[in-house]
Amino acid sequence: MRIGGFIGSAVLALVVGIASPAAAADAPEVAAKSAYVVDSAGTIHFGKRETRRVPVASLVKVMTAYVVLREARLSDTITITATDVKHATSNGATTAALKKGERLTVRDLLYGLMLPSGADAANALARRYGPGKTAFVAKMNRAARSLGLSDTRYTNPDGLPTPGNGGYSTAVDQVKLAERALDDSTFAAVTGTKVYRVAKTALHRAHTWRNSNKLLSRADGVLGVKTGYTRAAGYCLLFAGERGGKRVVGVLLGDQNERRFETAELLLDYAGEQIAGG
Repeated sequence: MRIGGFIGSAVLALVVGIASPAAAADAPEVAAKSAYVVDSAGTIHFGKRETRRVPVASLVKVMTAYVVLREARLSDTITITATDVKHATSNGATTAALKKGERLTVRDLLYGLMLPSGADAANALARRYGPGKTAFVAKMNRAARSLGLSDTRYTNPDGLPTPGNGGYSTAVDQVKLAERALDDSTFAAVTGTKVYRVAKTALHRAHTWRNSNKLLSRADGVLGVKTGYTRAAGYCLLFAGERGGKRVVGVLLGDQNERRFETAELLLDYAGEQIAGG
């Protein structure tokens, strides 16, 4: 009887067109390969292949920042090496334009990691707080397990294609990670910053880093979080915003460049409408 009742209810839902928030008929069209949106009350507003394991490109750096914030003091100073610089330039990665011999604080390097998505900053941080990249990646994977990210595995601290496309994750796991990371006030401040300037000192050159997350300038109440791109992952965007007194966190994986920002704005507003409607 229980099984029959369940099937009957499912058929009735299909007949009358009842839909979950993730599949509501008035939801925005999402062309990304995977997507997921949830608010701080736990309401799921959108889902599309949200448990599919895929590479997530530079969204990997969210976990890098998460681990560093638990290992380091923001005032710690790190000396940039030729290896840090070469790691980014030889792999054709985005950089924070760091130079060998510069000494920058962890606080500054977190901005260099998250805003311009500097692979040089990622390498420097992982090298220091592994110590070494192998040990640091192990810490990333332990953190993933402790956070319940059962469909996530990291192979490097920057999401570059080697080794193994930077590992894999899912839309659900990326949103879970962002929710936890945003609870850290330093992480939230970094990812919500549009432009960060480091004044020249005897220890380093002047740097100006601009956030690659265009959503910060497109919509009101945006909190961050991170962009990413590799050929394997496509264009990715992990995003968060305040809507109706709740924090809404979402992700788009395997999208097109400009379209990811347009879609994220629509999804934030859609979640806000759902929240307002009760």
